[in-house]
Amino acid sequence: MKYLLGIDFGGGSTKATLLSTQGQIVSEHTVEYPTYHPENGACEQSPGDWLAALCQNVSALLARSGALASDILGVAIDSATHTFLVCDENFRPLRNAIHWTDSRSVKESAFLREQHGEEIFEKTFHKPDTIWTLPQLLWLKRSESDVFDRVRYIFFEKDYIRYFLTGVYCTDYIEAEGSMLFDCREMKWDESLCALASIRVDMLPPLRKPTDVIGAVTREAAEKTGLAEGTPVICGTTDTAMEVFASGAVEKGDITVKLATAGRICIISDRAYPDRHIINYSHIVDGLWYPGTATKAAASSYRYYRDTFGGDYRTLDEEAAAVSVGAGGLIFHPYINGELTPYADPALCGSFTGVRATHTRGHFTRAVLEGVSLSLLDCKTYFDGLGVSHKPVATLIGGGAKGELWRQITADVLGMTLRVMENSDSSLGSAMLAGVALGVFENPKQAVALCTREKSVTKPNPENTKAYREIFEKYKKIKECLTPIYHTEV
Repeated sequence: MKYLLGIDFGGGSTKATLLSTQGQIVSEHTVEYPTYHPENGACEQSPGDWLAALCQNVSALLARSGALASDILGVAIDSATHTFLVCDENFRPLRNAIHWTDSRSVKESAFLREQHGEEIFEKTFHKPDTIWTLPQLLWLKRSESDVFDRVRYIFFEKDYIRYFLTGVYCTDYIEAEGSMLFDCREMKWDESLCALASIRVDMLPPLRKPTDVIGAVTREAAEKTGLAEGTPVICGTTDTAMEVFASGAVEKGDITVKLATAGRICIISDRAYPDRHIINYSHIVDGLWYPGTATKAAASSYRYYRDTFGGDYRTLDEEAAAVSVGAGGLIFHPYINGELTPYADPALCGSFTGVRATHTRGHFTRAVLEGVSLSLLDCKTYFDGLGVSHKPVATLIGGGAKGELWRQITADVLGMTLRVMENSDSSLGSAMLAGVALGVFENPKQAVALCTREKSVTKPNPENTKAYREIFEKYKKIKECLTPIYHTEV
C-alpha cells in the first residue's frame, strides 16, 4: 500500500495523518509543544520545540501504523498563518518565533494605520493590526534592535519545518498574503511594504504554489524523523486553507464555521472582499477565495478556563449540559487576547458578567461555550451585512466540533444546520494536497469526493435560537459599556 502524509502545526500541537491513496485514513498521531508568554501580550514558540515534536510525531506515527517509510509517496506540512521566525545568514534562529496572536505591536499597528493605512489596505486587503507580520517586525526593530540588525532570512512556521526536511527556502502565496508584505493584487512581495519594516524583499522566501513539489527529504532529516531519504516534499500552505479543503469546501457558497484555537467563519467566493474586518486569503482552487471573519480565542478560551479552574472536558460538558440556555443570566466575552471581527481591538478583555450566588461551575462552563458561539454570531452578522451569499448548511470544523453540547449551542446561536465530517483536520487537508500535487488525485474536487465523509448533522432548535438572539443584544451592550474602561488601561 502507498500513502500520503500530511502534518499540521497548530496553536499548541502537531498532528500527523497518514492517508492511503484510496482516500482512507490509516493512522493519526499528535504531539504537543509549549507556547511561551515572557511578558504581557507576548506569545512565542520555540523552533526547537517544533522540530522535536515533528521527529517524535513522525516516528510514532510510523511505529503505530506499521507503514514503511519507503511507501510514503509525499509529505505536505501546514501551520498557523503568519507565525514568523527570524534567522541569521546561516539560517540559524535568532530568537523564538513570534506567534500570530502576539499583541505587543499595538503602537506599531497604530502608527501604520495612521501613516500608511490606505496604501497597506489597498495592497493587502487588510488594515494594520497586531496579528500581521509587518507591525510585528516593526515591534522587533524597536524592542530588540540587536536581534533585528542580524536578521537575514524570515521564515514562516511551516516553511522553517519544511526547510529542516529539505534544505529548501520558500513559501506559498497564501501564506504570503498574511504577512502584510505582499501585494495581493499583483501576487508578489512588495518593496514599499517591506521598506516600512526596514527589510528587503530578498530577506523573504521565494514564492511557490501550494501544490509545487519543492524538494525531498534529506539524509540528515531522514535519520532524525524516520522518513525515507528522497521522499518528495510539497510546498503546502496554511492550516485554515487545509481545514477548509478537508471539510469539502471547494465550491462557491460553501461555508465553514471553525471552533479551534481561534474561531472563524469562511465563505468560499470567486473574489476577495477587501474590508477592514474581513480576512482574505486565496483558496487552493484557482480563482476562488475564502474570505473570513475571526474571533481570536475560541477553543483557547475553553482551554484557558479548564486549565485555570480545573476539571476535564467531559465532566465540564456534563455539568454545562445540565444548565439551561442562557446560563442563568451569566454572560462570557471571550476577549482574553483582544478581539478581531468586528472590532479589531487588542485592548478588549475577557469578562464574566451577571454573576449570582446561585451560579455553579456548570453555569460558568456553559457561559464560556455560549460566549464563544455568540462571538461567532457577531462575526456572521458582520458577514451578512456585506451581502456575501452562502449555502444554508455550514460545515463545523476544529477541535470544538467534537463536543456534542458545543455543536448544539453553536447551531442554536447561529440558527444554522451544522454538519461535521468524520475528519476535517488540517493534517488531512495537507495529505490530500500532497495527493493532488503528485497526481494521485486529479484535482481538489476528486480528493474531496474520495477522502471526506459526513459524520453527523446538528439542526438548530428554533426556540433556543430566539432566546439566543435576545441574549446577543445584551452581549453587544455589555461589550460597548466595557470598551471605554479597557481603553483607559492601555
